[in-house]
Amino acid sequence: MITKQDKNAVRKKRHARVRTKISGTAERPRLNVYRSNKHIYAQLIDDMNGVTIVSASTMDKEVEAGSTGNAASAAKVGELIAKKAVEKDVKSVVFDRGGYLFHGRVKALADAARENGLEF
Repeated sequence: MITKQDKNAVRKKRHARVRTKISGTAERPRLNVYRSNKHIYAQLIDDMNGVTIVSASTMDKEVEAGSTGNAASAAKVGELIAKKAVEKDVKSVVFDRGGYLFHGRVKALADAARENGLEF
């Protein structure tokens, strides 16, 4: 039986392996996704300068309405992060799924971000 700690340790190991290959720049920042049981968070990160350009989550007032741990709210976060990115003149990003499977809430966030103007 795999415990929650083991599952998260495997995810962190997978994420570290991916992070050695991808990095964000000012022109093409990294779209990082973090998922908890209740919420989902997204950030555009410039790794060269170590700066978060924009962020969005289900805890933001624009998103928060009803249940926050589902694909519909993740899609709202994807839409919000894309709109904030376009305001900052960011069109192209590198997608960092954070070691999670590209399925469910992570996929919903990515699809919504693509539909609202981000390219990755």
